Amino acid sequence: MAQLERTHLAIVRAVDQHGSLTAAAEQLHLTQSALSHAIRKLEDQLGVAIWTREGRRLRPTQAGAYLLSVANRLIPQLTHAEARLRQFAQGERGTLRIGIECHPCYQWLLKVVSPYLAEWPDVDVDVKQEFQFSGIGALFGHEIDLLVTPDPLFRTGLQFEAVLDYEQVLVVGPGHRLADTPCVQPDQLAQETLISYPVPIDRLDIYTQFLLPAGIRPKRHKPIETTDIMLQMVASGRGVAALPRWLANEYAERLGVTAVRLGERGIDKQIFLGIRQAEAGIDYLHAFVELARAHRNHRG
Repeated sequence: MAQLERTHLAIVRAVDQHGSLTAAAEQLHLTQSALSHAIRKLEDQLGVAIWTREGRRLRPTQAGAYLLSVANRLIPQLTHAEARLRQFAQGERGTLRIGIECHPCYQWLLKVVSPYLAEWPDVDVDVKQEFQFSGIGALFGHEIDLLVTPDPLFRTGLQFEAVLDYEQVLVVGPGHRLADTPCVQPDQLAQETLISYPVPIDRLDIYTQFLLPAGIRPKRHKPIETTDIMLQMVASGRGVAALPRWLANEYAERLGVTAVRLGERGIDKQIFLGIRQAEAGIDYLHAFVELARAHRNHRG
């Protein structure tokens, strides 16, 4: 039985990502014939087929799918370990890799990153937004060091701490019929266009905690990628949106939008920071959590 090497894992990942030998060979800086030979040699040594061909594409067998899952878990860890060791060798502390699981979290994060960079000049910060809604896996897989999320999953080996309390509110434009309402009820949104970030409705609090329990859906649901455009749409009377009160307040003076409470009790939320328990003692990671904690209780 052959011993698996990192190059084998890299080959499996590249073929899966590109679906063809030609594209995978180009990424790996190999000729197609050399890559084909490497795959055949690996399959011969392992005694099991890793790929089956479907037209021009390669599909992993059961053994190949297992090897791919191993590669997806180990390659990022090895890459991170190599980067950290290079930083140690150069006398640097490292890079704090932050994953974000919600769009407004990015707006909040900017308030913490700026003073953090000033306090830790020898630590870089890398923000990865592509981990939206799969951040737990990225944290376990060592692809990120810290996760910013409103919906923590408390798993063994991870720890989460609430660093911001806020209220989710309805945001309406100037002159909207609900602008002067103390609080809005679900049925009052039945004829509204609801503008939200482009995520499934089961991840939107206004649906899960407000509309759906009352059996209500808005007249129309329009996804918008960016906060600025979303609030421009709200300000121009194209719809309403649900956002943190602190974020709505930041745009209120410039755009004339108004924040209205959702229901009599409102919807209270928190932003959490998640890290791996084994790394809780790392100084620059601990310092980020402490700085974020100092910004807590900014509820408007």
